[in-house]
Amino acid sequence: MDQEYTYHTEEEQKKAETDVLEPAETASGARDAEGGAAGQKEAPVGGKKKKVPRWVKICCLGMAFGLVTGTTFQVANFATGKILGTTGTVKQAKTTGTVSNTTLTTSKGSVTSSDIAEITKSAMPSVVSITNLTVQQVQDFFGGVREQKSTAVGSGIIIGQNEKELLIVTNNHVIEGSGNLTVSFIDEESVEANIKGTDANRDLAVLAVDLSQIKSSTMDQIAVATLGDSSKLQVGETTIAIGNALGYGQSVTTGIVSALNRELEGFDGKLIQTDAAINPGNSGGALLNAKGEVIGINTIKVATDQVEGMGYAIPISDAQDIITNLMNQETKTKVTASERGYLGIQGVDVNEESAKMYNIPTGVYVSEVISGSGAEKAGLEKGMIITKLEGSSVSNMQTLKEQLQYYKAGDTVKVTVSVQGKDGGYGEKEVSVTLTEQN
Repeated sequence: MDQEYTYHTEEEQKKAETDVLEPAETASGARDAEGGAAGQKEAPVGGKKKKVPRWVKICCLGMAFGLVTGTTFQVANFATGKILGTTGTVKQAKTTGTVSNTTLTTSKGSVTSSDIAEITKSAMPSVVSITNLTVQQVQDFFGGVREQKSTAVGSGIIIGQNEKELLIVTNNHVIEGSGNLTVSFIDEESVEANIKGTDANRDLAVLAVDLSQIKSSTMDQIAVATLGDSSKLQVGETTIAIGNALGYGQSVTTGIVSALNRELEGFDGKLIQTDAAINPGNSGGALLNAKGEVIGINTIKVATDQVEGMGYAIPISDAQDIITNLMNQETKTKVTASERGYLGIQGVDVNEESAKMYNIPTGVYVSEVISGSGAEKAGLEKGMIITKLEGSSVSNMQTLKEQLQYYKAGDTVKVTVSVQGKDGGYGEKEVSVTLTEQN
C-alpha cells in the first residue's frame, strides 16, 4: 500500500499538532535496486477514490516502527480450522453485563456512560501501546555522517497466543521501517516484540512477544480481545476507540458509526468511518461496539480546519483471514547486513496510480535481473512484477528490502510474481529463489 504518513515523535508531541500533507507525486518512475534508496510513497487521502484537496491533512493513528518479526495459535472468535485453543494463561476479555441487552440500533434502550465505563474496564487489558526506536544515519551540514535517533508510537490488540508467544495485531504502517520494537501492557510493563507477518496492501501486521519475557503478574492482568462481527454493523451504532493517543498512554474516546464501506485512495479495502476522536498514536488500536467487541482496527483520520470527526478503521470481519495467515507465519528476526541475502534485481515501484494507468498489478516491476544472481537462476525476468515475499505483500522496493532483512545468503524464499500473458492480462505464479550475497 503506497502511503505516506505523518508520524508522531517526541518532538511533535510537544507541539501537539500535525503537518499538512499533500497528495504525493507518483513514484513509478523511481528506479531502485536492493540496498538502495526507496522510492517515494503516496500520501493517503480521504474520500471516494479521488484526490483530496491540498487542505486535507492525513494523520495516521499510529506510527512507523520496527521490524523484527510462527507456528499455530489461537485467535479470539476466528472461525477457522487452523486455529488451536489457547493455553489458558491469558484470559478472555469480559464483555457480559456491560450492556443491558439493548443496542443503539433498537428503540428498546441506549448505552449509558456507566456502560461505557464498564466496557472500557473490560477491554483495556487487551489493548497495548507500541513504541519504536529507530536509528538512522544522516548527513550533516559539513558532509559528515551521524546517527539520529527517533521515537514513534502506536497501538495494538492482543488477539491470541500459542505455546510460546503472545500475538498482537496492529497496522503495518506502525511497524514499517522499524528498529527496536517495544510493547507496553496495561500494567505499564514493557517487553520486546518481533514481527510475525505483514500485509502492506491491507495495512495489517501481527507481532509476537515471547511468553517467557512476560511477568506472571502481567499475564494475570492482560486479556485476549473479543472479536465482533463488523458485517452486521449499522450506521448510528455506538463506537468506542482505545489507543495510545500521542504516546501519553491508553485513552478512550466515543462516537458512532458514521458510515460503512468507505473507500480511500491508496487503501486496498473498505473502511468503517467513525466520529470517535482518532489521534496520532491510535493506529492499530481497537474500535469497539456497545458490547465491548472489537469491530475494527483504527488506521487513519482526515484532519483539517474544514473537516471534523472523520476517522477510519479496518473492519475486523474483513481482516480475519489475513490476520490468520499472518499469525501462522514464522516469527522473524533480523540478520546482520554482512549475512543478508539478496534477490539480485533492480526494480521500479508500481503504486496504485501507475497500476490503474497501465492496467498492471501493484508491487515491484523488475526492470533488470542481475547476471548470476538467485533471481536469474530461478527464472525471474524483466517485466515481471513482484507482489509477495513468503506470503507477505510487497507494495514497493522499500517493503521488499525490509522483508529481506530476515533472510541470509543461501536461504530459499518463495517469491510471488505477476506475469503478463499473450492476451495482455497478468497471472500469478510462485517462484523459489535462493538468495545470494551482494556483490
